[in-house]
Amino acid sequence: MKSQSVPHAILLLLYVVHLATLVQVHGFSLTCTTTQSTAPNSSSSHLRRHGSFDRMLRPHATIGTTRSHDMLLHSSTQEDDISEDNANTKRSDVKSVVRRIRDSITSKERSRKDLKIGIAGFYDRSSKLWEEVWGEHMHHGYYIPANRTDHVQAQIDLIDEVLKWADVSSVKKCVDVGCGIGGSSRHIARKYGCTANGITLSPYQANRGNELAKDQGLEDSCSFQVADALDQPFDDNTFDLVWSLESGEHMPDKTQFVNELFRVATPGGRIIIVTWCHRDLNPGETSLTKKELKLLAKINRAYYLPKWCSGDDYVRLLESKGAVDIKRDDWSYIIAPFWKAVIRSSLNIKSLIGLLRSGFSTQRGAYAMFLMLKGFNKGLIKFALITCTKPETGQ
Repeated sequence: MKSQSVPHAILLLLYVVHLATLVQVHGFSLTCTTTQSTAPNSSSSHLRRHGSFDRMLRPHATIGTTRSHDMLLHSSTQEDDISEDNANTKRSDVKSVVRRIRDSITSKERSRKDLKIGIAGFYDRSSKLWEEVWGEHMHHGYYIPANRTDHVQAQIDLIDEVLKWADVSSVKKCVDVGCGIGGSSRHIARKYGCTANGITLSPYQANRGNELAKDQGLEDSCSFQVADALDQPFDDNTFDLVWSLESGEHMPDKTQFVNELFRVATPGGRIIIVTWCHRDLNPGETSLTKKELKLLAKINRAYYLPKWCSGDDYVRLLESKGAVDIKRDDWSYIIAPFWKAVIRSSLNIKSLIGLLRSGFSTQRGAYAMFLMLKGFNKGLIKFALITCTKPETGQ
């Protein structure tokens, strides 16, 4: 009981920080302003800024005609209307803040529209901090042996080991669906001498990906743009490698996600999905347990995720598309040390300062790392690899 109360207390503290930040940003006033007889200048200045009550109470002291008086009353009425509009806006903002806090505490599921906006904002705010601490690869590492400490190389090794596992020997055109800042795309482009197109919902990530491609001399082979993975801006049968590394978990419509991966793949092209899944259901089960669903719901709020699916669910979707050479695996044990390494990396002054500056959503994401680790340890969360080939025409 005691061990669980600590992270919950941390989360509650972050909510308070978040509320204070919103109060500061929107200019909410949580204290009453009173007129002090010992500070007439400051009080009259305050009144003049908020409705010019000083002039309204003493109109004839400065206005000598009825017309001027009427103009003053009209101006005061306008100022009152503006003040009332501002007050209504602030009340609406307060309600919005309260609603967001309530929804976070109750782990309310987000709408598809809110997910799309939230994902873009989350990665706009958090990607810079991640790059500063971990570099250009925004995904797990390959931890064999389990005690390795070269974490950046472990991330690069994960890409190579997945490609090896999926029997990818050559690539002409690759699409990186959910590309982050383009680490995988650039690595694959260098490895195979191919072109790579990355898509992300985050404008920051797309811009940063293009900057890094130029810095690394890959601007002619790699490009990144803002686009929706469920409605990709590419022609049918375009890419012989369709690569999705840790982005499938963000997709609110897994069927449409798989449909788009298939659509843009060339006949005979390789599709690779590496994603977080929940465990497969046991015989006789119709759903996860209530405790498991509650844990996933908390993670969903932090990382802007929809409902989860299992590896079995992905296999069934691929089978329904007529995929061939379907293969899947569970690499949870291979990436298990990653979350502990990420948590340790945050326990230094530079990372903590960056976290404090990054905003509430990133701070909540940092807290959720403990929840992810808990899910992995309980066998609820799986690091799933699924690959297949799009059938050749007429196959």
